[in-house]
Amino acid sequence: MKTSVNFKSINALAIPATIAGIAEPLLSITDTAIVGNIPVDGLESLAAAGIVGSFLSMLIWILGQTRSAISSIISQYLGAGKLEEVKTLPAQAIYLNIALSILVLLSTIFVVQEIFELLNAKGKILQYCISYYSIRVWGFPLTLFVFAVMGIFRGLQNTYWPMVIAITGAVLNVILDFAFVYGIEGFIPAMYLEGAAYASLLAQAIMAIMAFYLLLTKTDISLKLKLPVHQELGRLVVMSLNLFVRAIALNTALILAVREATALGDKYIGAHTIAINLWLFSAFFIDGYGAAGNIMGGRLLGERNYDGLWLLAKKITKYGLIVSLVIMALATIFYKPLGSLFSNEPLVLSAFYGIFYIIILGLPFNSTAFVLDGVFKGLGEMKYLRNTLLVATFLGFVPMLFLGKYLHWGLTGIWLAFTVWMFIRGAALVWKFRNKFKPLLQNP
Repeated sequence: MKTSVNFKSINALAIPATIAGIAEPLLSITDTAIVGNIPVDGLESLAAAGIVGSFLSMLIWILGQTRSAISSIISQYLGAGKLEEVKTLPAQAIYLNIALSILVLLSTIFVVQEIFELLNAKGKILQYCISYYSIRVWGFPLTLFVFAVMGIFRGLQNTYWPMVIAITGAVLNVILDFAFVYGIEGFIPAMYLEGAAYASLLAQAIMAIMAFYLLLTKTDISLKLKLPVHQELGRLVVMSLNLFVRAIALNTALILAVREATALGDKYIGAHTIAINLWLFSAFFIDGYGAAGNIMGGRLLGERNYDGLWLLAKKITKYGLIVSLVIMALATIFYKPLGSLFSNEPLVLSAFYGIFYIIILGLPFNSTAFVLDGVFKGLGEMKYLRNTLLVATFLGFVPMLFLGKYLHWGLTGIWLAFTVWMFIRGAALVWKFRNKFKPLLQNP
């Protein structure tokens, strides 16, 4: 029986995936909003949270790529009716992921100061970065475990339980942020920035426990490591390595942006922190349709249903653009209130308002890139995704970033570089999909 590609089937996956997706940047947004309003050293705390958050996102995105790889393989086997043949793969992938995350944790924890000095953090901001990261980094293996479990559920065409895990973590993080950052009189002392770190760590631990329980009770997938090594583990590793390189290129852009914003001064890194959190929030909001494309695309490929795959790409691209237009309208209406939600520093807000319009205007480019990115992951086209990011980053983003620096455009130059970056990514994916799959259609 062929997979149905219609509004209902797409949104049954996309809506829970959207809710799960926005919970991830919501953790950072919560920290940013609460930390930015700390009564003591609020500006320095906001800057430190932004620098550390960007670095942690880089680590998570680089090593969290097995989520997409395992989702792709499981969905393809499901579409081909061979799910039983792949049931020992998830446990092997998860243990590999955890081992890598522990290795990275141990390799960074002893050189924390040097890492953030490279990102131009100095003085009080550097000290805050060190203390904040030294707590939050212990949640790194927990997050990667949760990501891997979510990938398994996605491969099984289930976005409901990942949504439940993500909502629980996000809500818990908000509650703990208020309790730990500002304190509860007579019960919990105000811990300010360190309190935000502990709140995130505890929320990540609860999410990991939930992911473990739901995987055992809601699926037939076992976490017991069984030998021999599954024949698909090699393909999963190659796919993950391609996404690994891709994530390095992606995070090169993000880290260079943070570094340049930090070099401009405290108010600019504060404004950039607000901007990047809102950018990521909109990205994950739109990415719900990318997740649906990932999940359904792999299954349709397994069925060799190319007409359905073409229809899927058209529909989710259209739905993603509609969502981006809605976000554009809301961001325009609440242009000023969104900034004041994160900071009460006039200089930070002035710098933020000066570049927020660029983020809003770039949303349609982002939508096309994010949605088709998900489809290509489901198809296992990790090599092309890698090459696209390398070109977009080193032939698009980096030249534009340094042109802006040379012309003294400040934050405007940084965010114009992001716009060029996303345009190249989206255009390359549209071109490749049309050229590869249009000739395979039975009913063009």
